[in-house]
Amino acid sequence: MPLSSARTRATSRLPAPLFPGDDVESSIVDAIDAAREIPEFGTAVAATLAWARDATRKTGAATASVDTVWQLLASTAALDVAAGRILEPHVDAQRILAEAWDDSITPDLRPLDVDPTSTWGVFAAEGPDVRLAATRTSTGWTLTGTKPWCSLAAHLTHALVTAWIDDDNRGLFAIALRSPEVHVHDGPWHARGLPHIISAPIDLAAAPAVPVGDPGWYLARPGFATGGMGVAAAWWGGATGILHALTDAAATDRADQLARVHLGRADAALWAARTTLVDAAARASDGDAIDRAILAARVRAIVADAAETVLHTADHALGPAPLVADDTHARRVADLHLYLRQHHAERDLARLGRDLVRRRAEHDETSEGESGW
Repeated sequence: MPLSSARTRATSRLPAPLFPGDDVESSIVDAIDAAREIPEFGTAVAATLAWARDATRKTGAATASVDTVWQLLASTAALDVAAGRILEPHVDAQRILAEAWDDSITPDLRPLDVDPTSTWGVFAAEGPDVRLAATRTSTGWTLTGTKPWCSLAAHLTHALVTAWIDDDNRGLFAIALRSPEVHVHDGPWHARGLPHIISAPIDLAAAPAVPVGDPGWYLARPGFATGGMGVAAAWWGGATGILHALTDAAATDRADQLARVHLGRADAALWAARTTLVDAAARASDGDAIDRAILAARVRAIVADAAETVLHTADHALGPAPLVADDTHARRVADLHLYLRQHHAERDLARLGRDLVRRRAEHDETSEGESGW
């Protein structure tokens, strides 16, 4: 059956299929169709969150293959970077809970009033001079302290948060953000990119919490690396929207050879990133936690570099005009620039180097043990 004109228009806003095959899954195309009907999609936070909740359910993203989830994230960010930023943590939280059930972890979320309308975040960042501590009481667990960088906490109903159980171990807990024991800050947030997606601290005063897994489970599970690479898939999708602007500029009658050089550079960078994501999806669950951490760090570094190449190239190719006269382009550039700062640049590369050294040391120890026989 031929695609409707609406479907054709929606498909044209998707990136090329991230994974081998001719078509993006129909459930994802349907989700993007629905998104295009939402006024101010991406900036109308409540409406976009409701869409993200429904899209996660209708695409089966909580338990779907990595291919499906990353294509959904990339396609959403291709339409609107901020919407991709809103969708990603909700999907991640749903996948974490599904992974817990697969590992025979059965958190009882009923005391938190979780229902099908719930929207979720994942708050795992740490910060200087702040700490969130978990305490076990006779009636359950409570969390007390401050958690930094809690994106959209004022809009979400629930979150998965990491908290310190003792001086050395952190656990993952589910909380209700609208509990009276939770205070959500409204800033500071002076961002020009993602201005509506406020990432501010929350204070908790003996807030009821439900543990999800044993201490360390959150970081050790295979899905931790997959979730980190899912963010990279969203970066890739967001950058494809800028690639479209470069393509349009290079296709005009007044375009010169230099415009095509810029387009070629950006396209090659995104193609390399796409190839990396495709390969990573096939091996995302391989190896132990260190192997998966190495893979995720490599993928995030490569995709972030590609997206930054596209941003830099677009500045040179297009000049200031679209940054001041084209609201969609200017917002996409600003949003993607800030979203990419979830990659910590040289610090993340240093962690990659650390893990490579650890893996080499373990390999050497194993080799020495084998040679003794």
